[in-house]
Amino acid sequence: MGTRPRLYERAATGQGLGPLWFLDAGRTFFAGPLIYNAPHQHGAPVFLAGLYGPFGLRVQGGSWQACRTALVPAGVLHELDVGGEPIAVFYLEPSIDGAHALAPLVANAREEQGALFGGGGGLPLLRELWEAPDAAGWAGEALADMVDVSRRRARAALDPRIQRVAAAMTDAERVPELAALARKVGLSASRLQHLFTAEMGVPFRRYRAWGRMRRAIAEIADGSSFTAAAHAAGFADQAHFTHDFRRTFGAAPSQSLRGVRL
Repeated sequence: MGTRPRLYERAATGQGLGPLWFLDAGRTFFAGPLIYNAPHQHGAPVFLAGLYGPFGLRVQGGSWQACRTALVPAGVLHELDVGGEPIAVFYLEPSIDGAHALAPLVANAREEQGALFGGGGGLPLLRELWEAPDAAGWAGEALADMVDVSRRRARAALDPRIQRVAAAMTDAERVPELAALARKVGLSASRLQHLFTAEMGVPFRRYRAWGRMRRAIAEIADGSSFTAAAHAAGFADQAHFTHDFRRTFGAAPSQSLRGVRL
């Protein structure tokens, strides 16, 4: 990782809590301590907020940046150095909106290598989610309110056909075939693939893999073993799930999925 100055303030509260995961049809939220996540890329845009201080973020192999908030679009390679401190990680599915809807959350944003880096003091709501033992019970409503406020400040809009495709992929027990989704929105399969990549920043197949990963995380958050969750989400076995988790998040699943708060 190279040599970098320490970026972190020791958290005064929230210590001893297990990681918090919240997933619903359109949002994925994690809050908890992380150390280092190797280069990885996601199938959905991700908003990051240091809960008690700045964290290190490097995008597309560029220079390390210290920031308090950041937005990394889908498909953009990045790595994190959080130094064991708590961080909030929030993914917004295109069935709700695109990356633009999260951009206003990045304070005093500057763009570099396709990502937004910001300062500020983070978001008190996200710190509250991390510190509250009962956060899982009201996280959905709080996150929805946060997105609504941010969306009203945003300008762009995701193509409604891509929103419908993403919603169908999110809601279905098994992801529909590309041809069926194309017919659903009145496009050819090739045109849908092209438009999907243009709007989302990642190919259709990568987003489908992201959906499978979300399903596995949800199963674990509900109490399933890693093996059972892997099978429920369509992975061949736990080893394949672990391999894909590392590729998706840049760290082993044990770092953020052990001792999950429900």
